[in-house]
Amino acid sequence: MVQQDSRIRGAERWQHQLGGGLGEMGIALEEAQQELLLAYLALLFKWNRAFNLTAVRDPALAVSRQLLDSLAILPLVRGARLLDVGSGAGLPGVPLAIARPGWQVTLLDSNSKKTRFLRQVKLELGLENLEVVQQRVEQYRADAPFDTITARAFSSLPRLIESSRHLLAPGGRWVAMKGKFPQEELEDIPEGLSAQVVPLEVPGEEGERHAVIVE
Repeated sequence: MVQQDSRIRGAERWQHQLGGGLGEMGIALEEAQQELLLAYLALLFKWNRAFNLTAVRDPALAVSRQLLDSLAILPLVRGARLLDVGSGAGLPGVPLAIARPGWQVTLLDSNSKKTRFLRQVKLELGLENLEVVQQRVEQYRADAPFDTITARAFSSLPRLIESSRHLLAPGGRWVAMKGKFPQEELEDIPEGLSAQVVPLEVPGEEGERHAVIVE
């Protein structure tokens, strides 16, 4: 009974943090979408015990570091076809797919344990706009190019561009999520591309967060 009460309080805390954070960020989501985000977070913590999907093990940090951080790039995504490279536990791809059901989101990762988890997320949450692909990005060939390619924890910015350039649609963009201002990575961007660094404000996160838009 004590454990059940603790879980209820934890769920209520997550719900409060999510609602408050979305309000601060100016992101309007329906109640059903917020419930899906929290259900995804619960699945992530459940599977993390066996699969080591994320280093975030403190429930108090989960909403800000996993959900709100991912949703911070919503205004930066262009078009309706999104590729999340090195998706891992599904960040930022899963939260973005939940927030924008009209988008087609592909989660790409070469790790079989992680893609197994992602397929379970798609199944349990009924996310029809989500596709999970287990493959290295260099070898992946999509049926159609992507308007936006994003990555949260995939190597350096130059490598992301080099390995996924064949997947970007004409006029598309990369949106790479970073912590501190990535000055050294910006200096190594291939010629002919322009980069813009956008600071990200994530409620509950004290560390620096940036997104790099490359076009």
